[in-house]
Amino acid sequence: MRQKLAAFSLIEATIGMGIVGTTIATLFSGFTSGFFTMQMARENLRATQIMLERVETIRLYSWDQVTTGYITPTFTAPYDPEATQGQQGLVYNGTITVTDTGLPSSYASDMKKVVVRLNWKTGRLARSREFTSYISRFGMQDYVY
Repeated sequence: MRQKLAAFSLIEATIGMGIVGTTIATLFSGFTSGFFTMQMARENLRATQIMLERVETIRLYSWDQVTTGYITPTFTAPYDPEATQGQQGLVYNGTITVTDTGLPSSYASDMKKVVVRLNWKTGRLARSREFTSYISRFGMQDYVY
């Protein structure tokens, strides 16, 4: 009696390798997508921190400083300010605009509108964020001694 040989045919092995290859490609694609998403989230968080830092600093300025051009209209901020020079990562380019609020109210002359804009690049993708706030003549700076 002849014994049957139990083995895979060439077609079965090819299909199996195709499935394994597709699975590995999908796995690496998922890793790449996940790392890119995390990078974008970190950059967005850093942009939010920079904008909030600028606006909160302006809130502590006196009314004369806010209205007389004391605030620098452009600035740059590194991604990682604690890193050594040249290793700080991408750079955020920002602008600060202080204008009248345009509100039709009796206290409109005692308020200013502050807009902080950030621009940066993630690879070749240009990105930007904007933060708008209002500053009052009788704001927080009167409470700091």
